[in-house]
Parts: sequence; structure tokens; C-alpha cells
Amino acid sequence: MQPPFQNDDLDLEAAIVHARPQLLEFLSHHPNWLLTTSRRFLPGMVLNGLDGITDHKQKVSVLLDLLEKAGPATWKQFAQSLCMECNLPLDLEILLLSSAGEGNLSQEQEAHTDVSAWSSVPKGFAQRRHCSNSVSHKDVKQQRLDSPVKYQHLLIDSIRQRYGSRRAAGAAAQEQTQPLAFNQAFVNLVIQQSKASRLKERTDKPREGVASAPKPEECADTAMKVSDLFRSVVPSGTTKVIFLFGKPGTGKTMLMHWICQKWAEGALPQFLFTFLFEFRQLNLLKRKLTLKELLFDLFLQPEDSPDAVFQYLLENASHTLIIFDGLDEFAANMDMSSSSKGRPTPTSPMSISKLFADLCHGKLLPGCTVLVTSRPKRLPDFLLNTVDLLAEIWGFDHEKVEEYVNRYFHRYSFKEQAIAHLKNNTKLLSMCLIPALCYVVCICLEYLLRKHQMSVELPQTMTQFYIKMLLIFINKQQGEHVGGEEAQLNCNRKAILGLCDLALKGLEDKKLVFYVGDIPEHVKEFASLHGLLTVFEVKTNGTCPEAGYAFVHLSLQEFFAALCLMVSKRVDKNYLKKKLSLKSKWTLKNEAKTEFMESFHIFLSGLSSKECRTFLMLLAEQDEAWVQDKQDTILQSLKKLAATHLTGPKVIELCHCTFETQDLKVAQHIGSLLNFKYEFKNFRLTPLDMSALVFVMNSGQHLTYLDFAGCLMDIDCLEVLAGCENVEHLSFRSRRCGDDFAAALSKSLQGMGNLKKLELTGGSMTAEGMTNLVQASSQCLQLEEINLQDNRIRDPEVKRVMDLFSRMEKLKKIESLHLRWEEKKEHVTPTRHVKLCLQDCSLSSQHAEEIIAILQSCPSLSEVDLSGNKLGDEGCSCLLESLTWISISKQLDLSQNHLSVNGICSLLKSVNTCQKVVEVQVSHCCETAVLRFTADTEFACLPPREEPVFSTDDQQNGDENQTPSASKKIRLTDSRFQASDLEKLCAVLKECNSISELDLSYNHLGDEGLLQLFQFLPNLKMLSSLKLNDNQISLNSVFFLAQSLSTLEHIKTMNLSLGHMQVVHLTFWERIRVRSTSRWRSSFLAHPKHEAKGRCFRLKDCRVGPEDVTRLCHMLAQCPQLTEIDLSGNSLSDQSIERLLSFLPYLCHLTLLSIRNATFSPRCMVLLINSVNLCERIRMVEVRSNENAFLHLGASMRSQKTSCRLTDCAIGQGQIDELCRVLEQRGWLAEVDLSRNQLGDEGLRCLLDHLHQVPVTCSLNLSHNRISQDGVLHLINAFATSGNTTEVQVSLCSKATLIIKLTSRDDPRKILRLSECNFQPEHLEKLCLLLEKCTGLTEYISSNNNMTVQAAERLLHSLRKNLGPLKISIEEPWVGKESITNLLELAVQACGNITEITICKDKTLFQLGVKFPHCLEKVESVISRLHLYKPGIKHACFYQRVLEKCAQLQELRWSHVELHNDEADMLVRILLPLPELKKFGLTSSSIMPTGIDYLITGLQNCQAIEELNLGYMELSSAAIPKLVLGFREMPSLKRLILNHNNISNDGCSRLTEALRNMRYMEEINLSHNNIGDPGLMNLAAVLLEMQNLKRIDLSGNSPSPAGGEKLMEALAYCKHIEELLLSRNVFGDRTAVKLALCLPHMTNLRILHLQNNNIGPAGGMELARALVVCGLLEEISLSENDLGEGSIHALSEGLPCFEHLRKIDLKLCGVTDDASKSLSHGFRRCPSMEEIILSWNALGDGGAQELASALLGMEKLKMLDLEKNRIGTHGATKLAEELAKCPEIQFIRLWDNPVPRDLAENLTSQDPRLCFSFY
Repeated sequence: MQPPFQNDDLDLEAAIVHARPQLLEFLSHHPNWLLTTSRRFLPGMVLNGLDGITDHKQKVSVLLDLLEKAGPATWKQFAQSLCMECNLPLDLEILLLSSAGEGNLSQEQEAHTDVSAWSSVPKGFAQRRHCSNSVSHKDVKQQRLDSPVKYQHLLIDSIRQRYGSRRAAGAAAQEQTQPLAFNQAFVNLVIQQSKASRLKERTDKPREGVASAPKPEECADTAMKVSDLFRSVVPSGTTKVIFLFGKPGTGKTMLMHWICQKWAEGALPQFLFTFLFEFRQLNLLKRKLTLKELLFDLFLQPEDSPDAVFQYLLENASHTLIIFDGLDEFAANMDMSSSSKGRPTPTSPMSISKLFADLCHGKLLPGCTVLVTSRPKRLPDFLLNTVDLLAEIWGFDHEKVEEYVNRYFHRYSFKEQAIAHLKNNTKLLSMCLIPALCYVVCICLEYLLRKHQMSVELPQTMTQFYIKMLLIFINKQQGEHVGGEEAQLNCNRKAILGLCDLALKGLEDKKLVFYVGDIPEHVKEFASLHGLLTVFEVKTNGTCPEAGYAFVHLSLQEFFAALCLMVSKRVDKNYLKKKLSLKSKWTLKNEAKTEFMESFHIFLSGLSSKECRTFLMLLAEQDEAWVQDKQDTILQSLKKLAATHLTGPKVIELCHCTFETQDLKVAQHIGSLLNFKYEFKNFRLTPLDMSALVFVMNSGQHLTYLDFAGCLMDIDCLEVLAGCENVEHLSFRSRRCGDDFAAALSKSLQGMGNLKKLELTGGSMTAEGMTNLVQASSQCLQLEEINLQDNRIRDPEVKRVMDLFSRMEKLKKIESLHLRWEEKKEHVTPTRHVKLCLQDCSLSSQHAEEIIAILQSCPSLSEVDLSGNKLGDEGCSCLLESLTWISISKQLDLSQNHLSVNGICSLLKSVNTCQKVVEVQVSHCCETAVLRFTADTEFACLPPREEPVFSTDDQQNGDENQTPSASKKIRLTDSRFQASDLEKLCAVLKECNSISELDLSYNHLGDEGLLQLFQFLPNLKMLSSLKLNDNQISLNSVFFLAQSLSTLEHIKTMNLSLGHMQVVHLTFWERIRVRSTSRWRSSFLAHPKHEAKGRCFRLKDCRVGPEDVTRLCHMLAQCPQLTEIDLSGNSLSDQSIERLLSFLPYLCHLTLLSIRNATFSPRCMVLLINSVNLCERIRMVEVRSNENAFLHLGASMRSQKTSCRLTDCAIGQGQIDELCRVLEQRGWLAEVDLSRNQLGDEGLRCLLDHLHQVPVTCSLNLSHNRISQDGVLHLINAFATSGNTTEVQVSLCSKATLIIKLTSRDDPRKILRLSECNFQPEHLEKLCLLLEKCTGLTEYISSNNNMTVQAAERLLHSLRKNLGPLKISIEEPWVGKESITNLLELAVQACGNITEITICKDKTLFQLGVKFPHCLEKVESVISRLHLYKPGIKHACFYQRVLEKCAQLQELRWSHVELHNDEADMLVRILLPLPELKKFGLTSSSIMPTGIDYLITGLQNCQAIEELNLGYMELSSAAIPKLVLGFREMPSLKRLILNHNNISNDGCSRLTEALRNMRYMEEINLSHNNIGDPGLMNLAAVLLEMQNLKRIDLSGNSPSPAGGEKLMEALAYCKHIEELLLSRNVFGDRTAVKLALCLPHMTNLRILHLQNNNIGPAGGMELARALVVCGLLEEISLSENDLGEGSIHALSEGLPCFEHLRKIDLKLCGVTDDASKSLSHGFRRCPSMEEIILSWNALGDGGAQELASALLGMEKLKMLDLEKNRIGTHGATKLAEELAKCPEIQFIRLWDNPVPRDLAENLTSQDPRLCFSFY
């Protein structure tokens, strides 16, 4: 392959060609000088023939040709003389100097340059070159050029030394130890240029469609060479910014070094100067720099005249290249503010980020070229519009891999064997597409081939390759004499561990460059010797450079950092879990802390594989159990990640991690969880990505759907995809998918044995590509559906294609086979439906019979397009009369055929004559005429009846058993019909009695036409929808329509608007047709099927005055069953609203009155609130933002709670008095929400004064009202002195919460919650004084209120109570830092006896339970035990005080604490033996150094204990037997919690033996351990005897279905079981079926969790049917199980049996629109339902609309989760409409549904309870 840069001669030739036009023009004015000069370089005989040429320009051209033909050396000498002697234009001079080498004239040349040569130069030409002083012209010229030229040569030498041949020669000795391919011969990289105009950055919720790199679907990418990067596409003098991004290891840095090397060799003549800066070194700079300091101090200082050189740089900026490598490694912030305002001067000091930004913007060194490289990370904002050329470095393709391997093994005899080994291993080949990994693979392959010529077993993963590479490097340096791998690791363990520590600390501190002092000497020697660290000069200022060290590649630092976590004894499992997270393709702004960890999580996963276990054991000097424990932590974390919300890029990252583990069980588990998540949109996929994806998919047990939308992928990806056995549905949607893609895909299809549906849509495939694909598809006999829509298929070979498809017996559907027939009537008879297009064929009515004959001859037509012809009324009528004998399954298009009103009537008649016609769409103005058909065979076309058998009326009635007519739709829009045209149309419509939808919008009917039409409506008895939009009606028609609500009882909804676009849309209830011999009544007083349901009247954007409102309300009051009135956007005045509200008592059935998009005055808001005094049925008045008001009314006047919500209405202190007077008339309400107003402290005081005057029971929300600390203290004072205030909750942070709860009844509770109030010391002192007065306080909760330890002590002294218990909670940062001893010293400061101590250091929570009055009973026995324990004298008083205060201690819970000797002693010897201690918990904690065994020994003294929680304590196998011994001393134990403890089968078996004797046991929690079938079966045997068991949690263990069945059989004997938690056990259908059989025995069951248990349709069906016997169920979770439609329907049918059901979780259960109807029906009948989770399913608009319709019937529903479904505009809009009627619902989650952003924002602004964001 031709290298991207030409050799020197070719570069010179290109420079000459480029300079020739300008050179010719210049020298044509001085031909004599040129002729004289040429004699010095050319033989005289060559010049003899020039005398005959008189034209100066021609002579110059010939001379230049001769000089060029004389060779490169001659031309260079000539060019140098020309530049020295002539005053050339600057750009021409630079070009010639660059091509000539810019050297001084040689001595020989100087000798030839005599004075006589100048004598022939014209006077003016020569005079310009002489100076007035004694200095010669050459000296002046030389002086002007010497300093820059010297600096250029200095740069060239420096760059050659750094990156060129000298460096390579110096590194030759280390060639075999370098871990990356810097010392290898350069192989061209694959670079793809993007035509995107700008980069994009993800700044909101993490969607896949917004990224830091361009959307692949937005632009076409093209392959390019390196030389193409510098081809100018910007105006001269404009800075050009080139941005190259690429994944780790793709060769970005190597390419930058190579570009510098080629420049030094003269291959980039357009650049005089080149500078390269690495961001990892720029990170070290702490001071500000000028541009001159950046270039000279940090890169290379000129030897002399730096000012002259810098000035030359400024003047020649367009010939300067500045490279910035590794933008992603820059640790400082870089954003728009980084760029200087105005134009900075070159001498202005500034930060590196500002220098970089101003260079890119062209504010510094304008006209230069800036080349930037980066990983695909978040980019600075200022680059978004600055980049001129964007390209991605892909690394290698297969050809370049082969070229690279050829070069690597060129001196080995086994070169061909190495190449063949890679070619035959698809996974290895995919790995080698990344250059850095390719080199690592070659190192390993070379080593193994040297040792084992015949048999080579290479590592399988990237992590294993890096381990092997490390071992090889050690082996090469130390040789075989040291011993095997174990001996070599032992020798170097200390150095390797030191290198691991260095790597991890560097990543955590964002440090990539290390100084000598950062690295221990032995680590530096080891890493440098083995080529793991590289050394270079670091210049931070103009002084002497320092030595800097860095890992040779960032991925190597990530590898050693991950290794550190796995072998360090300091790293526990919790820290490991925090460090394992998935990297998205797009990096959020708040993810900067992990920006250097691109591959870290992959290495961490790889180190968890069994293959790495021995290596880790040797390096860590630990046993297998220790290492496996850490590995299992990583594997469990990966499993949990699979169950979270994952974007497409994160799914790929998880697949990489899973592949690295090489654990088939983990892959199977993750594959089952990801079954519904294989949807990838708008990002690039590599073959390595595809290998990881296929590994996980093939490990799963389910057939999957794989969808690539707009994804950029290599053709090689398809070769990898061929190995995917579990793909059932494969879809590609991208314009890049052309014929080459189709050809590659064709080769891969045969490997997908389970593929049933193939989609390649929206591509650029032509007939050629389709033919290849069809031929391949014909070999896949299992295929059932093929979709090739929206490609560029124009004229396929129909017969051959159909023949191929006919062989595929299972093929059911083909989409997008466009068959185009010519005027000849030749056609094929396809076996599938086809489309016939005769568009714009100049067909007239004379051709009608011929057309009919064609249509009748083809029985399988789907679409017929006859648009754009001249059939006219006659031709169309003829055609329509023959529809009976024509088979069309979709539509007939007769548009643009010159139809008149008569022709339109003919179209309408077809609705009546052909029952297959289901829709007629006509627009006279747009010349649209389309008929649509139903393909259902039950509606076959019937011949027209000659004579009716019955009379017309009897015929309409008919027999009730006759086949019903299909519902029809007629759309006659935009046809300028007037009232006078209706008579003719109605005559036709009268015969169409099966019309269900009639649309007459965009006509000119007016009020007269509307009145005429309504007289005709009784004839349309099947009508369900009528649209009359934009028909020029007036307000009189509005009143007429409102009146019709009372006369036409069939009307369901009426939507009217007289705004810019008039709307008249009526919907009707379905009517029941009753068998009768009488005629139909000519009215709508028939039998409405939904008579009991409500009706809705909506009038919007209509200016109505008070009298109009009165008239309208009189009419609406006469309307039966009117439940909803919406008068939004009508500019109602205060008087109009007052009249409207006065009618509320007469609207007997009204449940909702809405007034949106209005502007309410303060008086109007008072009127709205006062409505609760006018109508007793009002249950809630809600006003939002002074613009939207909703009045919710109950069905009766029975006593119900009434609420008032005035949010964001700018209510201030002035409105409080009037507002309170209105509310006091009703005795206040159950809830008053005044949040987001402007009350302030004074408004709060005023409100509190009113509250004290009237005893009320009310919840008052005053959040976001600008309340200060003083206002809070005033509230607390009122709380302390008021008898009816039961709870106050305050937060002054961003949440700004303030809630007050009052009661008029006796309530012993008095709770105060204070959070983030930013109290100062003076506030805290006042708080304590106020609390001293509050003797009835029952609970005090303080969170992050700046409360110090001293303030907490003062608080505890202040809190006291007359009688009864008091709970005190303090959450402050110091809680996590204080020792247990200090916290207990604080605890004993409290008044009263301590009954509870809770310390959670992870939550920084310190909590006490205190009981009053203080007493000392039962202390004596404890004190006597204390005498046996003799601590130091200094602690005796403290222990005595603890004993006295904690004598009645009942609950002790500590979490995330580290107990030292004295604290552990106190716990074991003093606290645990307390006689009343009933609950003890120690979780996620450690006891140093005595360990858990010491604690377990102490537990034997807890004789009264009822609850024991030792979760997350990492109990060893040796600790379980001791714990079992302690159980014998706990006869009262009821609750045992041992979750997350790695308890094995043996441990579980020992526990079960102890459980046999615990008769009172009510709860067992052994979740997230390692319990398999043996342990589970032993537990099952014990459960048979545990009659009191109420709760069991065994989630997250590892049993099989066999163990699950035994467990279910045992649980059937637990008659009192209430909570059964068995999630994440992969029990499968067998266990589910067994549970279904046992459920009838669990009649007390309240909570059932079976999440992620691999339950399929069979088990789901049985389980759903059996659940109905559990009538007390409150919570059901079946999420992440592929239940199937049948199971969902069965569950839906049983929902009415669950009267107490509060929550149901069906996330990731494959719920579709089909199941939504039955689910919604079931939800309506669950009276207690509060939370429904249906996220991550396949619900579309239909499902959303069904659920929306059910919302009103679920009175207690608070949350509906519909995240990650397929809900669009219609579904979201319907949910918003119904949500407005449901004030109790708190929110509906709709994140990541295909709802347009502007619609989502609009809906959220109207009702913030609709949540479209991720958080």
C-alpha cells in the first residue's frame, strides 16, 4: 500500500508544480538574470537553442523546464540562489526554501557566484538588493534568515533525536522489551474522516443519541490518508484545527511522533516549524505562560536571537504546525471561559487551557495549523464550532494487521506460521485491529513460537495477554536460570507491587507523569529495565529540565492499577465494588474523576477470571479462598450492573467485562438479564466489541433481538456476528448499509441458525445488494420475515427473487419488494402481495376497462397507484364499480385524476358497495383521493343487491346474528365544501350507515352547514368520531353544540376551539343495537352502551364574557352525566370565573373543572379557594403558577378530606389574611399546599398566628417560600408552645422543604425534623433554649445543620420529656470521624435512660432512644458483672456512667464502624450482657485486631436478644460454628439477619442445625450468600418445623431448580409466612410451578419477590393462576422474567382478587400493548394499588392510552413507572390528560421513551408530575 507521504524527490516535484505559476510570472520580468544564472547550473550547449525565443514568458518556461530536468540537486542549488539574490514574495520564498532545504550556499556555489553575474541584472532589479552601507545584499539577506533557519534546523535535529532514526538506533538494544510498538516500523493506520460540521456533547440525561463525537447517522465518513489531514480547506490566514479521536491503543501518539519525524525528513514542505506538546506533561505546569514561553521554554529554545525567531514565527504563522497530544489526559478544567476575551497579545501570560483555546480560536498565532488528539471523551465547548476537520483513528484493518505481523516476524522462520495462527483465530484477529494489542499479541506469539514450534496456546483475553507480556519481559531479562514463573514473580514481587501502587495512586490523583522522587528506586529500576516506564525530559520553565517517568501507555497504568486492587491487603470488597463501574461512550461532565480509567474496569473484570487466580495468589502471597473472595466480588458486581439501566455503549462495556471474566455462568446470567437490552443507536462498533457481544449473547438461554440503528461498524463486524447462534431478530438501520454491506451480511447469515426475522431498512442498497442478500436468505429456510424497506431498490429481477423466496417454506412476510409494471400487460404472478404502480402514465377514461382487466388478473395486490393520470369522474366511476372483483389488500390511490364533486360521491358510494373498503380519504384542493382496504377475509366484497329482500328499515335492523359491517372512515378535508354542497354529500352518506369516523375539516360549512349536518347525524348510527375543524363557525355554533350535549346523549366528548385553528371534534359512545321489528328512531335517544360513564366538554381559545359564561353554564347544567369541563385559554375575567363557580352546585355529576393557560388575579385565586365553601362536593382546588387551575369534585357530599394547592402563585404576606379567612369558613382543610410562593418570614408569622386561633387538622406545605433561619426558629417556638402541632419538617437547602402537620385531636406524637438549615452558633443556642420548653417532644431529627459535637452535647442536655420515649437523631459529618468511645461519651450526656443507640458511619448518623423518667432499676446485676471486668482506672467512671445510662438499653445497631480493642471489650463485656437488650446489629464493620470470633463469643451473653443482624460482616467458614454455639444462649431469638456474608453450603447446614431449636423464629435473612442446593435442602428440612416463621429472604444465592423445588415444598408448611423474598436465584419454571402448587397453603402471604428467576411462560402461567388464593398480598415483584403474554393475561385476570395489593413490579417482563388492556382492567379493580412498575418493556402508545384510561379508577395510586418503553406523542399526551384528573398521583416516570423533547418539556411545564428525566 502506498505510504501517505511521498519520498523526497516526489515532494520536491510537487513543490515545483505548486510554485511554478507564480515563479514563471515573477521571472518573466527578469529573463536576462535567469539566463545568466542558469549558465552556472546548465551546460552551454543546452542553452544555445534559446536565442530564437523572443517571448520572455516562453523563454523563462523553457529555462525552468531545463533546470527541473537537470535533477533535484541542480534545482535545489538554483532555488537557493534565487532566494538569496532576489526579493521574492514571502510565500514563494518559503515554498522554494522548504523544497530546497534552506541551507546556505556551498563554497563551490559561492565561487561561481561572481560579480559579473549581477551585471546582467536590470538596474532596478539589482538596486533593490543593495544596502546603503557597506554590508552586501547577501549579508543582509543572510542576516534576516539565519536565526529562523538555524532554529528550523535545530528543531529538525531535536525531533529526529526524539522520534526519528537516531532515537530508533538508540533504542535498538531495548527492542524486545518495549511493550508497545513505538520501536516498530510504522504501519499506516485506518483513518475515517467525518463530514460532521460540529462535535456534540452530552449535557443532559444520558441518551445514546447525543454524544461527544458526531452521530454516525448524521454524516457520511470517508477513508483518508495522513497526508489528507493537512490539505488546506480554510481561507489563507485562518487557523485550521484538526481533531483526531480514537479509542485507547489505536496509535494516536505513535502517529503524532511519526508525523513529526516525516516533517523533519522534509515530507511536509508547507510547514517551516513543528511543535509537539503532550497534555500529560502540560498537567505539571502550575504557572501562567506566554506563547513564546510555551514554544521555546517547553519545547526547544533557540540558540540565539529568540526575539527574531519568535517574530518570524508570528509573521509566518501559516507555516507552523502545533500538535497537542492527549486532550483527554488534561486534568484541568477547560471550557468556554478558558478563551480570552478580545485578542490577547503574544506576550500575555495565561494558563495552558487559555493558550490552547486561543490558539484554536486563532486569537494567538492566527493562520497556524493546530492538530489535537484525544480519546472519545467530553470535549470543551469552544471546540464545538472551531474544528475544521474531524477524523477518527480506527487502528488497523485486516490488511494492515497482516502487514504489521509481516514486519514484526520478518527475520523469523516461523513468520508464515504466525500469520496463519492469527488468521485462523477470529477473536485474536479482532483484538489485533487495535495496534497496541496487536503488538502485545505478537510479543506473546513470538515467545510461544520460539519455545513450542508446533503447539501454541495463546491467552484468551486482553488482561491475560498483559499478564503474559509481563511474565515474558521478566523472563527475557532474567532468563530461564531464575526458574519458572513462580520463582520469577517471587524475585520481583516487591517491585511489581510497588509499580501497582504507583499506577493506582497516579490514576486516583489524575497523575500520569512521575518525578524521580515519586518512584522508589527498586521500582524505577525494574520498570525501566523491562520497558514498562519510559523516561523523558520534563520542562516546566526555562531552567534545567527534569527527568519525568510515565507508563509507556495509559492502558498499562490502568492494568497495574487494577492489579493493585486485586492483590492489596488494604483493599476490601466494598472498595472494590465502588471502583467497578461501566464507562459510557459519552462522558458526563460530572464524570471527570474517572476520565483516565478507560480500560480499568475491563482489566478489573479480567483479573476475576479463574485463569488469573494462580498469578494473583503468587503475587499477593494469599491462599485461593482469599483471591477467590475478591474475584467473586467483581463477578457479583457485574451481575448487579446487568440489572441496572444501561445505555447501548454501557451494554457493550459490560459485554467486554463479561468476556474478560471467561466465566460462562456469569455470562449466562448477564445474558439473561440483557435479553431485552440489545438496542444500539448512533455509535461506532468494532469487531472487538462484536466479539464480546456475541460471547454474552451465545451464553444466554434466550433467543434475542439485535437492533443496530445508525451505528457505524466495520464490515469485519459482520464476520464476527456470523457466530451468533442466539439471535432471532436482526435489524440494521443506516444509510451506510449499501451493497458492500449486504454482500458481507450475506456471508454471515448462514451461521445464524435461529434467525427468523431480518431487517435492513433505511439503507442505500440497490438491486445488486438485494440479490446477494436474497440468495443468502434463501439458504436460511427458518427465516419467517424479511424487511428491506427504504432502500434504493428500483428494478429487481422479480422472477428470480420470487423463485428464491418460494423455496422458503416458513417465510410469512416480505416488505419493500417494489414491482413496477410497464404499459405492456406482461407480469408475473407472485406468491406474495405486491405493489402495482401506474403513476403519471397519461391514462384516461378510455383506458379504464384495460386497467380493470389488469387488476382482475392479479389476485395478490397490496397497493395500486394510479395517481397523476386523467381518469376523471367517468374513468374512476367505472373502476370503482368493479372493485367487487378486484383483490387489493392495502390501498388504491386515485389522486390527481381531475375528480369533481360527482366523482367524490362515487368514491363515497364504494364504502357501501364494497365492504372491504375501510377508509376514503379525499382532498379536493390537494387533489388527493385514496381508498384503503382491510385484508380480513371475513369482509369479502359482496355484489350489489338488485332488490332489497326487506324494506329499508327492516334491512337496517336485520337479524342480530348477522355478520357485522366493518367500521368505515371517511375523510373529506380541504375541499372548500359549503353548506350548499351538503345535500348532495349527505344523500350519499345516508347510505353509508357503517361509518365510524367522519372528518369534514378544512371546509367552508359555517354555522348553517353545521346545523344542517347535525340534523343528518341520527342516520350515522355507528359513528364514533366527527371532526369539523376550521369550518368558519362562530360563537353561536358553540352554544348550539353545547345545547346538543343535552339532546344527543350519545356524545362522549366535545372538543371546541375558536382560536387561530378552529377545532370541532366530537366522539360518541358505542350504541347497542337491539333486535326489534320497529324502525330505528330518528334520534340519538337509543341505547348507549356506556351510559354510566361520564362525558366531557372542552372549550378553548374562545373569548367569552360573563354573560356568555352564564348562558353556557345554563346549557351545561342540563347535560346528563357531564363529568368534565375544560375552559382553558379563554381569557376568563374574574367576573366570568365567579359566575362559573356559582354554577358548581348545579353540575351534579362534575368531577373535574380545568382552566389552563389563564392569568389569575389575586382576587381570582381567592374566588377559586372560596369555591370549597360554595360546593361541598369539591375535594381539591389546585392552582399552579397563576395560570392553571383544577377543581376536583367528589361523587357525593359525604365526608371526605378536602385539599387546597396554590403553588408558584406569587402569594406574599399581603394575601395571607384574606386567604386564611376564606379557609376558616370551612374549618380549614385536610391539606393546604402553598409551596413555591413568596411568604417569607413575615408571611409565615402571619399564617402561624391564624393557625393558633382555630383548632384544625391539616397538613400545611410551605416549601420554597424564602424562609430564613430566623423564620425557622419562630416556627419551632410555635411548635414548642402549640398543642395541636404534631410535626414540623424543615430543610433550607435546595429542596427548601417546610411542612407543618396539625391536629385537633389528642395525638401523643410531636416530631421535629431539621435538615441542612445552615445554623450558625447563635441559631443553635436559640434552638436549644426553645427545645427546653418543648416537653412533649417524641422525636427530634437533625441532619447536616452545622451542629458541632459541643452543640450536640448542649442539645442533649436541652431535650427532656415529661413522660414516655424520645428518639433523637443527629446526622453530621463528624459522626463518621469520631470513635465509638467518643460517641458513647456523647450519648451518656442525654437526659433519661437510653433505650436505643444507633451509629451508622456511612450515613454519618448518631441516634438515641431515651426513656423518661430516669430510673436505676436492674443496674445492680450489671454492675456486679462489671466488677469481674477491671479496665484501667481512667475508664472506670466512664464505664460506670454507660452502665447507669444504658441499663434499659433495648436496641443497639452499629454500621460501618471499626472497633479497636477497648471498644470491642466494652461492647462484648458491658453492652451485650445488658439484661433488656433485644435487638443487636453490627453490619459492614470490623473488630481490630481481635476479629469477629471475639464478638461471637460475647453474643453468648445476649440471653434476651430477639433480633440479631450481622449482615455484610464477611463471616468466615470458621466463624459459623462459633456463632451456632451462641444461638443456644438465645432462646428468644426471632429475627436472624446474615445477608452478604459469603456463607457456603457447609455454613448454611450448620446454621440450620441451630435453627431447629429456635421455636420463636419469625425472620431469616440469608440473602446474597453462596448457598447452593445442599445448603438449601438442609434449610428446607428445618423449615418444616418452623411454624412461626413470617419472613424469609434467600435472594441472590446459587441454587438450582432442584433445590428450589425442595424449598417450596418446605415453605408450604410455614402457615404464617408473610414475606417470601427469593429474587435473583435463577430458579426457573420448575420451581415456579412447584411454588404455584404450594401457594394455597400460604394464605397469610403479603409480599412475594421473584425478581430475575429465569421464569418463562410455562412457570409464569401456573404462578399467575395460583396467586389468586393469596388474597392478602400487598406487594408482588416478578420483574426481569420473560413471562410471556399468556402469563401477563392470567395475572391480570387475578388482580381483582388482591384487595390489599399496594405495589406490583413487572419491569423487564416483555409486557406489550396487547397485554396492557387486560392489565389496565385488572389495575382498576385493585382498590389499594399505590405503585405500578412497568419499565423496560415494550409498551407503545396503545398501552399507554389503556393505562391512562385506568388512572382515574385507582384512587390510591401514587407512582406509575413507564421508563424505557416505546411510548410516543399520543401515549404521553393521553397520560398527561388523565393525570390532570388524578390529584393523588405523585409522579409518572417516562424517561427514555420516544417522546419529542419539546413535547416532553411542554407536558412537564403543565404538570411537573410527568417525569421525563433520568433522575
